[in-house]
Amino acid sequence: MIELQDIRDAARRLQGQVPDTPFVESRTLSDITGARLFLKFENLQFTASFKERGACNKLMQLTSAERAGGVVAMSAGNHAQGVAYHAQRLGLRAVIVMPRFTPGVKVARTRGFGAEVVLHGDTLDEARAHALALAASEGLSFVHPYDDEAIVAGQGTVGLEMLQAVPDLDDLVVAVGGGGLIAGMATAAKALRPDIRITGVQMTRFPGMYNLMKGTQLPQGASTLAEGIAVGTPGMITRAIVHEKVDDMLLVDEGDVEQAIVMLLEIEKTLVEGAGAASLAALLRHPAQFRGRKVGLVLCGGNIDPLLLASIIERGMVRAGRLARIRVSARDVPGMLAAITRTVAEAGANVDEVHHQRAFTMLAAQNVEIELVIQTRGPEHVAEVVKRLRGQGFQVAPA
Repeated sequence: MIELQDIRDAARRLQGQVPDTPFVESRTLSDITGARLFLKFENLQFTASFKERGACNKLMQLTSAERAGGVVAMSAGNHAQGVAYHAQRLGLRAVIVMPRFTPGVKVARTRGFGAEVVLHGDTLDEARAHALALAASEGLSFVHPYDDEAIVAGQGTVGLEMLQAVPDLDDLVVAVGGGGLIAGMATAAKALRPDIRITGVQMTRFPGMYNLMKGTQLPQGASTLAEGIAVGTPGMITRAIVHEKVDDMLLVDEGDVEQAIVMLLEIEKTLVEGAGAASLAALLRHPAQFRGRKVGLVLCGGNIDPLLLASIIERGMVRAGRLARIRVSARDVPGMLAAITRTVAEAGANVDEVHHQRAFTMLAAQNVEIELVIQTRGPEHVAEVVKRLRGQGFQVAPA
């Protein structure tokens, strides 16, 4: 296993190569969760992810022969960008194998750093097998995204920086895929503060490390919003460290992560991807476990597809009652739609969409069903809009 000195050595190598990102308290999120929350903004790295720490530490330790041969990596995106960026800086050839489901923004950015991108397989395991085959056939050095001591040591510098900034943290809450980040952070944190509690977070659809730690056999899903931690097989090096140094492992659902993404965007004005929101999602889902404690969260990545983000924001508005859908039944006569929309406006709501339905309804032929999507201030405001419509004689029901 790696030790604290390995992480300190990595921190020394990374000086001037990778920035020490902000680690600040969020008073609003602290009020919401009941814990005192400090956020580590790894989404502000140049490649928008902590992954470049491990990648840089690994590449800087390659021999002259290994540098001349180039490197190959497999990744869903963030490790790919970290390897590609630092390989470009160091003048190395980089070949990146990415699963076919990888968001386009990550593929484009990886290519933008000069890497040769190969899309292969539907999972990280399939991408890894192809990357290993390329390493053997083309003489490339394989840079594993998490199951490598140099990678783990590089990622551990996140924990080192957090405890240097706030030494009296009670908890570290960390998203877990293959385990590189939490293994490195746990190694540093437990050496500096043996009493600190370290909690890993995984998606219910990808509970690989959770199963290993808890002795469960929860099934694995096919996809997740948090594709950065969608790892089927955790690393051998990382699982040993997690077993010894991590105190607990929690699961969160897709909806928890969506809510956390929207909250970070609205409250902290910061953009994170699914994996980057997983740690906050754990506090939203399991608040009692952290209430009254001083907690450090890692916003581990910010690479998210814009179309996916738009969908998440819209779904978040629906979940908060700020975007609502109602169905209004009325006589199909001139001016009826105007009367409905006028009533909505007088209630202070805004009409976002209107669907005028005549054919596909069980209403009488002279009636019409109008479905409205309205922007409101929340559930109480929706109820006020419905009350006003009914006061005007309209039949109203949730859509």
